[in-house]
Amino acid sequence: MKTAYIFPGQGSQFPGMAKDLYPSRKELFEKANEILGFRITDIMFEGEADALKATKVTQPAIFIHSTILAMEQAQQPDMVAGHSLGEFSALVAAGALSFEDGLRLVAARAAAMQKCCEKVPGTMAAVIKLDDETIERICAHIPGVVPANYNSPGQVVISGELSAVEEACAKLKEAGAKRALVLPVSGAFHSPLMEPARIELAKAIEATPFKTPRCPIYQNVTAAPTTDPGLIKENCLKQLTSPVRWTKTVQNMIADGASRFVEIGPGTVLQGLVSRIAADPELIIEGIQ
Repeated sequence: MKTAYIFPGQGSQFPGMAKDLYPSRKELFEKANEILGFRITDIMFEGEADALKATKVTQPAIFIHSTILAMEQAQQPDMVAGHSLGEFSALVAAGALSFEDGLRLVAARAAAMQKCCEKVPGTMAAVIKLDDETIERICAHIPGVVPANYNSPGQVVISGELSAVEEACAKLKEAGAKRALVLPVSGAFHSPLMEPARIELAKAIEATPFKTPRCPIYQNVTAAPTTDPGLIKENCLKQLTSPVRWTKTVQNMIADGASRFVEIGPGTVLQGLVSRIAADPELIIEGIQ
């Protein structure tokens, strides 16, 4: 039996997250506070839900929760993957990045994305019950919008300029989508509109040492496994402006022998996606949070 650790992205945070981990990993939590320059632990453990929604808090909070929780597990995974932000948690869990360097990159990523959102307005929309090919074809004919997250069969998120996303939603509904709903997000993540953030994050990624991971990581950009530090770094650079190929990632992990998926971190979103992608009653899907 091969075990895959999968790590959630932005949106999985909740008040009180990771509080139970503090006693056994106090040194790491305090190191995180020091690196970030503010007491994120106070917000994670005691803050209200709204305080956790700020990008500079959300992304590091989910990363801290996920990576420290992974350290608590006795079993080492045979393969790892993470959804968007979760890819950085996966890299730490696999030993490609240190906790400290991973957190610095996540903080830099959050700051770059927030700055980009303020300068380059955009949005995203969830498209339900429509095949990938139709979504791709319609987006290809509307400048300013692209498929961004291939989450599971029948669930794709598109991203881009507000007017382009709204036009695409109308045409996708005409083409048979059950729903095409604009999401309450602050930017066009995983689209070309994130190019300024990618350029800014590139400086931090290039300056960060990446090691050979202990097991393959299936990255968002390609959905393919790799243990090559150079390729991992290159894919991290591309991630902000490229789609998250989660459906293909899970399919590839199963093809490579994964029979157990464990979501490590807050929330249960990825467990639901894996169950819809695999549709295999013998597959073990569980979570640890």
